[in-house]
Parts: sequence; structure tokens; C-alpha cells
Amino acid sequence: MKRKIQMALIGTLILASQYSFAVDWVSLQGLEMVKKENAVKIWGFLEPEYAYTDGSELKAGPYAGQEAAFNQILPKNATNSTFNVFRARLGVRGQWDYNKINYFFLTEFGSNGITVKDGPQLTDASVTLNYIKNMHIRFGQFKSPQGNEAQKAIHIFDWNRFSNATDRLLLERFTDGNNGLRPNGAGGTNDVANGLNGPVGAFRDVGVQVFNTFTNDKNREFTYAVMLGNGNGISRADNDSNKDVYILLSTEKVYGGRGPRRPGFKTYAWLIDGKRTLRYVNGVEKYQEFDRKRYGIGTTYRKNKVRFSAEYVWADGMIFNGSEGGAVPGTLANNPNIPVANLRTASLNYLTDNKSNGYQLDFGYKVMPKLELAARYDVLNNGTEGLGAPGGVDPAGGGDPERTFTTFAVGAQYFFSKKTRAIFNFEFRDAEAPNQANDSNANKILDGMDNRLTFQILHIF
Repeated sequence: MKRKIQMALIGTLILASQYSFAVDWVSLQGLEMVKKENAVKIWGFLEPEYAYTDGSELKAGPYAGQEAAFNQILPKNATNSTFNVFRARLGVRGQWDYNKINYFFLTEFGSNGITVKDGPQLTDASVTLNYIKNMHIRFGQFKSPQGNEAQKAIHIFDWNRFSNATDRLLLERFTDGNNGLRPNGAGGTNDVANGLNGPVGAFRDVGVQVFNTFTNDKNREFTYAVMLGNGNGISRADNDSNKDVYILLSTEKVYGGRGPRRPGFKTYAWLIDGKRTLRYVNGVEKYQEFDRKRYGIGTTYRKNKVRFSAEYVWADGMIFNGSEGGAVPGTLANNPNIPVANLRTASLNYLTDNKSNGYQLDFGYKVMPKLELAARYDVLNNGTEGLGAPGGVDPAGGGDPERTFTTFAVGAQYFFSKKTRAIFNFEFRDAEAPNQANDSNANKILDGMDNRLTFQILHIF
């Protein structure tokens, strides 16, 4: 049945691409739309939230009886129920020389994966030059061209959390090593956790991008974007000589209007081709390079009361694989059945050479002018090459590393105004190790994944 759903989705996207398809995020984020001599706009948004799970503990493995990372609330992983200012961003954007130069700066002050390690961070700092016909050139740190969920402006995002494929395959985490612990400098390897070495990538990179959008007389737009970036996220220097290549192509039928919620029907395809360098590989200092490739196709539709989107993502090479045993990173195993000398501290892990795929279907309908109801179904098949792939390690301890994450989310958005809305989500979450026995440690751990409730108020100023 799963295979039939995947094939049907791919078929739908391919058929949709025969037509011209909702918003050109590349131009909307990199350009100012109105020509003025000099213009400056200070803007930002606040996103306080409440999040809750049942807080079920791990049922098996070396960390049995301890907190499950997937049931704790990010970014602190310290509780299963919390109020939080999830995002709080302040920025300035504008133009110079009658729109020949555009600039964009944005800083994050909220509590999330960008700030949890080192506090507030500059997320965007770019300049776009518009002196060449049919080609805009953007320099600096900004969102790279890729999947719709990843590229979409977060204050316009229709959900409180990303789909599994976007979160695990595109929202990049950076660490010094993988699949084990870093040496502690005294010859030991079992007491120094391998955790984040800075902010998450936030779908951004530092580099240069060329792009443009063409429109014909039938309100049909065609967009291209090509970017060359460091491939090392934000707020950190490059750590190798490799560069990531990003390519995005899209076509959209515009039904009228302007701005981030304009009606339209869009189809797109994109790819990322790069490498990553890890200092430590399985506890040994190596400075080893690994491929990181991502591909995707998708479509979005918005008109009148209805919106719909679908996207399919493939990953090849280095793939984020969660934490060891499902425990909160940094947790020391306390299993009495394991010798003290073998106890480990939970670390973040990668499959360094594997494959994954995932997809999502998202539908929303405005039942009232100010109230939208929505549903989203998404699936991630992670580590599909199994133990035969280099770096094919099961962090739960033994067995095939493939995991399937399935989430069905229901949501409601109430629009108090164009700049203020409330967003309620409830996610029915499920995960399994499909190639392992039902009573394996991996499946016992994943059986404890709770559903999740989130509620946000978002205000743009």
C-alpha cells in the first residue's frame, strides 16, 4: 500500500508539471518589488507557543526508563510541556539607487535550534545587485533554493512544525563527528557526547546566487536560481574547500494579486549537490569527507478558499540519524545490565553513506473568512540502504537502521488580521523499524513515540 501511495504521488507531480504553476520565494526574499531612490523597512515577527506530549519514557535499549528525545520539546529537550517564545526575529530590508541594490538583514532572538547553542544569531545578511538584464546576483547569507517547506518564509508557514522529510533531510544539524563519541582528550571515548557545534542550518548557506523570473502574456512565470555556497550552515566559517551547488527551476500560473499568499498554481524541481567533512568518525579523528545530495519535486496551489501542496524528497549520502537509543543527547546510560565500562553518553548520529526518501500532502480550506482548517500527511523512509551501506549503523543497538516515520497532522488557523493569527496543530505520530522484529529494541523504543500538540500566536510587525 505504501508503495502505491508513493507512485501515485510521483505520478500526480509529473502530470502537474505539464501545466504552468504558488509564490516565487526566490524573488520575494531577494528583491524589493517597488522602485524608489532609497528605502528602508524595519520589520519582524513574534511567535510564542505552547507545546505538549505525554512525555513517555524509553521502553528498551541502554537508556530504558530515561527521557525519550522525540517526546521532549525542542530546543532544550528538558520537558514534555512548556511555554516558549519559539521565534522572535527583527530585521531590516530595503533598496538603494532606485532598486539597483537590495539588502536584507534578519536576527533571531527566540528559543529554537538556531539560538540554543550560542544565543541570538544573524540568520540573513545579503545584498542583491540588479545591474545585469535577466540576472540578479545575490551575495551573503540567505535561504538557499530548495524545497517549498524549507524555502517558504517562516512567518507565512501554515504549520507549527515541519514535515518529517523537511525536518530530517533538509534542516541540517552540524556536529564534529558521527555514530559515537568524540575522544575526550584523555584517551577515553565513552563520556563526551557528540552534540551540535553551533546553530542548525535553518535552510540557509553563505555564498552567491544568480536568479531571475520571466513572465509571459498569459500570467505564467518561469523562475531559475543557481547558488554556490559553503555548505556549512550559518554563523560559522567554512571547514573545507568543497562547495554546495543548488539549482531550482519552477513554473507558475498566477491568478492575480501580490505578496506571499497570492493565488497561483506552481510546480518546481530542485537539487543540492555537496560534501560534508567530519572531524571524528566513529570516535577516531579523521577529517573525512562524505557526499550530501538532495533532490525534490513538488507542486503548490492556492485559490479562493483552497490551498494544496505536495512534495517528494530524495536524499543520498550523509543523512541525519537522530540520537543514540532515542535518548536526549548528553544523557548517560544507567542500564544496570550493562557493565559500567561500556556505558555510553547519548550522541547525535549520521548515516554517512545511505539513502532516504519522503513525501508530504498538505490541504487547507477556509471554512470562514478568518478560519482555515487543514490536514497534512507525511512519511519519511530513513536509511533505506540498510546495514550494507557504509556508515549503516543502528543507534538503537543492533539491526537494520531503516526507520519509517509517519505523521498525520490536523490544524486550524484563525486570522485576527493580516498580521496576527493563532495556529493550533495536533500531530498523530508513528515510527517503526520495518526490517526488524516487532519485539526488537528499535521497535520497542519507537512504539513509545507520543502524539504532539502545539499552539502558537504569530504577530508580524
